[in-house]
This record gives sequence, C-alpha cells and structure tokens, in this order.
Amino acid sequence: MKIPKVLYLGLNWTRKFRTKAYKKNHQTASFMFLAKFYPEEVAEELVQEVTQHSFFLQVKQAILSMDVYCPPEASVLLASYAVQAKFGDFDEDTYKPGMLASEDLLPQRVIDQYQMTLEMWEERIRVWYADHRGMSRDEAEMEYLKIAQDLDMYGVNYFPIMNKKETDLWLGVTALGLNIYEKENKLQPKTTFTWSEIRHISFDDKKFIIKPVDKNAPNFVFFSQKVRMNKLILD
Repeated sequence: MKIPKVLYLGLNWTRKFRTKAYKKNHQTASFMFLAKFYPEEVAEELVQEVTQHSFFLQVKQAILSMDVYCPPEASVLLASYAVQAKFGDFDEDTYKPGMLASEDLLPQRVIDQYQMTLEMWEERIRVWYADHRGMSRDEAEMEYLKIAQDLDMYGVNYFPIMNKKETDLWLGVTALGLNIYEKENKLQPKTTFTWSEIRHISFDDKKFIIKPVDKNAPNFVFFSQKVRMNKLILD
C-alpha cells in the first residue's frame, strides 16, 4: 500500500467534530480532513512529518473516543507517548502530581474498568513517560502509531448490514479485504474475504453482492440500511 498521501487523505463527514462546515438551507454538515485508508506499515509509508502528525491526531482521537478498542496496558503506554509528543522530556524538578489531569489521555472504558483514581492512572502514565527521555515529538508519535497499527480495530471502517435472515451484522472494510462481524463483536470477524479472493462486488438498491474468485463458492449477499451506504462501501 505504498501510495501518495493525496490518495489516502480526504474529506470525511462527521457528526462528532466540527472543523469545516458547509451550510445550506439552515442545515450544517461538518467535515474533517482524515485518512481514508490507514497505512499498513506506518514507519515505511508516513514519510512526511506533517502527514504523520495529522494521522497521529486522527488515530489518537479514534482510540480515545473508543471507535478503536485498545486494552488497558496498551492505553497507558500510548498515553505516555502522547504526553512525550506534547510536552517533551519529563522533568522531575518541575513535574507535579495532577499536571496531566486536564489532558485527555485514556479511553473512558479503560478508566471505568478498574477501581483506580485519576491520580493512580496518572502515576502509571508518568512512569512510562519518564522512560521516553530524549524522544522528539515525531519519534514519540511514530512509536504511538507502531503500537496502534497492531490493534484489532485499526484501519477498519464499519458499516451496519443484515443477512438474508435479517440478522444484524457489521461489514468491516480494510486495506486487506472485507470482514463480516457479529453485531456484538467488532474484534473477531466471523468471515473474511481478502481482496485477492474477491472476483466482483456490486449492489442493487440495498442488496450488496460479493462474488468470490472461486466460481464454485456461493456468493455472499447482505443488505444495507440505505442505498447510499452501498455507495460509500464501494467508494
């Protein structure tokens, strides 16, 4: 996936954040300039500092907003790299407990999972933070992304779908192919189609059809909620 940044960056519509807004008939649509396709190997593909920094901010927000699941230990380590990237080297003479209290560093799911105070979480982050002495902002952001790229939900765009039995499922679109997930489990796909295994993809109204390369294998058919969702999947 060695592609120039112009091909994997683009405008994404979002309800959560407002950066640029287009107003028409008193309605507001918000857009963000985001990576459309996640790089598989960040160290090799993110060669420009500005691209790396923008992508770091996007991935960090996805983890903190819990769009990408991150386990507790990894969350603490990622938080320490984020602190290093923002504040530079840890200084024992100037650091005081509570200095990181105003920073958004951990997913709320992680905080709620354990009976720990915010001060206790900060101390765990501080220990790792102190160990990153000498790292530049770019180096800390790259270490963050190297860990993030191994998370199960990294780089997956999820779309709600239904099968012929009207069972709710998720379709995950990745750089490697298409995954089908059960409604309550976005981590482990129940069915996977790599791009090399797919002969053709098409849709007719809300009906979406995946035709495997193996002509003896049955087509996979599912249904989306709206026609425009099928267009987004194929975009």
